[in-house]
Amino acid sequence: MSATDFDVKYVANLARVALTPAEEEKLGSQINSILGYIEKLKELDVTNVEPTAHAVPLINVVRPDEIRPGLDNEEALRNAPSKANGLFVVPKIVE
Repeated sequence: MSATDFDVKYVANLARVALTPAEEEKLGSQINSILGYIEKLKELDVTNVEPTAHAVPLINVVRPDEIRPGLDNEEALRNAPSKANGLFVVPKIVE
């Protein structure tokens, strides 16, 4: 999509956003400059560049999964406002 093909009024209508003429003009010029920059980036030769998700390598720091004891049924239901037969009792929500 070239910078001249972008229709601010059409997209604002799709997004259900009311824009004043001044806002349309400002937004249109901003989007056109962004689209122009994208067109400039398309001129780069990236045939030998490996696709990446991040510019720098990231390593997640997470703890290892360990099996630990969970709550027993009595402990889980201790603060329940209403319980019956080892289960939480909640109001019916389906009509």
